[in-house]
Amino acid sequence: MGECMSDRDEAFADYFAARSGSLRTTAYLLCGDWHRAEDLVQTAFTKLYLHWNRVNRDESLDPYLRRVLIHAFIDEGRWGWWRRERPHDAPIERPAAAPAPAEDRLMLLRALAVVPPRQRAVLVLRYWQDLSVEETAAALGCTAGTVKSQAARGLATLRALVGAPVTAD
Repeated sequence: MGECMSDRDEAFADYFAARSGSLRTTAYLLCGDWHRAEDLVQTAFTKLYLHWNRVNRDESLDPYLRRVLIHAFIDEGRWGWWRRERPHDAPIERPAAAPAPAEDRLMLLRALAVVPPRQRAVLVLRYWQDLSVEETAAALGCTAGTVKSQAARGLATLRALVGAPVTAD
C-alpha cells in the first residue's frame, strides 16, 4: 500500500513541477497580484490532490486544473468582496510619449485588474491561454454564447480604460 502512495505522490509532484509555473502566470493575470496568485494556485493544486485518484487519467489534467483555478478565482471575488478592485470613473492615463513595451504591459495589467472577474477570466483564457470559445466555455462551465458576450464586454471595458484599440482576433 505504501508503494502505491509513493507512486501517487511522485506522479502528483511531477505534474505540479511541470504545470505550477504556467498556472501561476494565469492566476496572476486573473487577480493582478503575485501573492494572491500563489494562493489561488495552492488552492487549485490542493483540490486536485484531494481528487487525484478520481481524476480520469484518460483526460488531460490541464483543463480540470484550469477549471478549478478559475472557480477558485471567481469564488474569491464573490465572497471576498472587500479585496476586489473597484472600477474608476476616469480611464487610466496614458503617457504622452509612446510607451515602452514594458509600460504597455503594466498599463494593460492595471486595466485588466479593473475588468469584472468573470469577464477577466474569459479574456485570460481566450487571449492569453489561447483557448477556443468551446474550451473556455468548458473551463468556466457556461455556454459558448456566454463566453462570446463576456469577451465582447471585457474587451469593451479594456478599450474604454486604455483609450486605444484592443484587438482580439
